[in-house]
Amino acid sequence: MIRHSCPTATVLFLTLMLGGAKSVHAQPPEPAPPPAADTAAATPSAGDDMAALADDDDDARLRPMEPDYSLVNLPTTLPLPVHGGNFHLTHRFNENLAKDTAKEQLQNLFGLDEGATIDFEYRFGLFKHVQLIASRTNVDRTISLGTKVDAFHQTDSMPLGISAIFNVEGGNNFSERYAPTLGVVVSRTIASKLALYATPIVVHNTLPDTGEVRNTFFVGLGTRIRIRPTLYVVVEGSPRAAGYTPGNAEFAFSLEARVGAHVFAITFANSSAVTYGQLARGGNPDSLYLGFNLSRKFF
Repeated sequence: MIRHSCPTATVLFLTLMLGGAKSVHAQPPEPAPPPAADTAAATPSAGDDMAALADDDDDARLRPMEPDYSLVNLPTTLPLPVHGGNFHLTHRFNENLAKDTAKEQLQNLFGLDEGATIDFEYRFGLFKHVQLIASRTNVDRTISLGTKVDAFHQTDSMPLGISAIFNVEGGNNFSERYAPTLGVVVSRTIASKLALYATPIVVHNTLPDTGEVRNTFFVGLGTRIRIRPTLYVVVEGSPRAAGYTPGNAEFAFSLEARVGAHVFAITFANSSAVTYGQLARGGNPDSLYLGFNLSRKFF
C-alpha cells in the first residue's frame, strides 16, 4: 500500500494559502489589444490545419473506443506514443466452469484454488507508430518477443485502422519450440459506440516436438461495445481457416472498465491461451474459464 507523506487537508490548506498569496501580489493583467479588423483572420490558417492534423496523429490522445492494446487475447490497433509504455497482466484460472457443479465452483471459489495461467507483458514505443513487445507466460515458460507497426489510424479521410504484427515465441524461456507469427489487425470504429476488428494471423510450427512442421492460419474476429462512457462489453473468436486446427476455435468475452490510465476486465474463455501459438492451437471442448486482464499505461 502506498502511504502519502502529507495528509490531504494539509495539501489543500497549503494550496489555498499559496493561491491566495499569489492572487494578492499578482499584478492585474494588461488589457488585450482589440482584434484586428481583418476578414482573413476568420479563415482557418495552414497552421490551424497542421494543428488539427497533429491532433489526429497524436498517439497519446485518448481513444475512447480503444482503451486497451488487446480485446481479451487478440490485439487492437491502439498506438503507443514514442517512449511510452504499457503493462498488461493476463490471468486465467484453471477450473473448468462448464463441467464443475455450482457446489464445486463455490468450494473452489470459482477457480481460485485451482491454479492459474499467468502472462506478464510490457510494450514500449520505440519510434513513431512502432511498438516493441515482450511477454512471458507460465505455460511452457513461453517468452514472446515482437513488434507492432501502426501503419494507419482511422480518421475522417481514412476509414480503417491498420497495424502489422511480427512476433516470435519460444518455450523453456525462449530456448526451444520457436513459433514465428505474422499478422495484420484491421479495425473500424462506428459512432463512438462500436469497434470491429479482423485479425488474419499465420503461425509457424504449431505442432512442436513431433518432428513435423505444421502451420496454422486463423482469422481473429472481435468487437468492443461501449455501454457506458467507461464500460464495455468485449467479444472475440479465432476461427482457424487452414493448416493445423486441433480442438475448437478459441472464443472469449469480457466486461471491461477504464479507470484513468488503468483498464480492468473480467474475462471468460474456452482456453487459457494467451500467445499467438496457443491461440492457433485452439480452445478446449466444453470448457469455460474465469479470468481477468489488468493493464496500465505509462504516458
